[in-house]
Amino acid sequence: MGEGAPYLSDLSDETWELIRPIIAAWKGRHPSVSGHKGSYAMREIVNAILYHARTGCQWRYLPHDLPPYGAVYYYFAKWCDDGTAETIHDLLRWQVREMRRRREDPTTVVPDTQTARASVNAPKETTGLDPGKKSPGRKRGIATDVLGLIIAVVVTAANVHDNAICIALLDKVATSAPTVTKAWTDAGFKNAVVEHGARLGIDVETVRRQPGAHGFAPEPKRWVVEQTFGTLMLHRRLARDYETKPASSVAVIRWSMTDVMLRRLTRTSSPTWCHPPARQSAHGRSRSVDEGTPGQDRGQAAAGR
Repeated sequence: MGEGAPYLSDLSDETWELIRPIIAAWKGRHPSVSGHKGSYAMREIVNAILYHARTGCQWRYLPHDLPPYGAVYYYFAKWCDDGTAETIHDLLRWQVREMRRRREDPTTVVPDTQTARASVNAPKETTGLDPGKKSPGRKRGIATDVLGLIIAVVVTAANVHDNAICIALLDKVATSAPTVTKAWTDAGFKNAVVEHGARLGIDVETVRRQPGAHGFAPEPKRWVVEQTFGTLMLHRRLARDYETKPASSVAVIRWSMTDVMLRRLTRTSSPTWCHPPARQSAHGRSRSVDEGTPGQDRGQAAAGR
């Protein structure tokens, strides 16, 4: 297999260095055993996960110059189950907040929900019909800080009421970010959310539409969570809920946000379908079979597997 150009979703040297210590520490706790899964560069595994999230392709349709889909999915599922994906996401969030001269943990969150159609492989017991939007599938609930960074994620069947999702989000927020004392919600959330927030020490304030507003009008303070949903939708895996397990859906959301934060930290843009084709990079990016053998491209790595 010959040398190939990097994909637009690939990690740069700079972005890889931001997450390499976490992956290396995990790898140190999980030394390779006999079998093919331990023979792939961790950077290429992460590249494949980001390619999957960005393009929305099926696991089996990953390009041949990335590690086999079985190995990639093994690490995706493993990091989802043991919390590694969440650890990477949260550490990057703290760095973005620090870059923006904010404290490590927020004091205010903005929760909201989004209904997404589910694919046919989603078990019936994990999906439902959103009675408000008349849309079948699942609901994604997120709570962001004032910068639009995700603090908590919940994925449920679409027939679960927004109140129940917001209560679950507040529980997660209280656990992962105990510094939060304020939450801005829209008028769709009822008194049950306010009362539950009070028991957690979180003042839940309903932000209403500005008087006299007609048609589409961003709600003050709360618009940031809508921006986050819009940014995440650039990752086409989130165009629908393709995952069998809701926990996998949560992991895809976290990896997509991880991609967003990596680009913010390195001040690089993420090309979309409307961008003109980019010119081939003059310097390219090196790849390796393991962390100790730099300089091999994808073709060389494949020959050594």
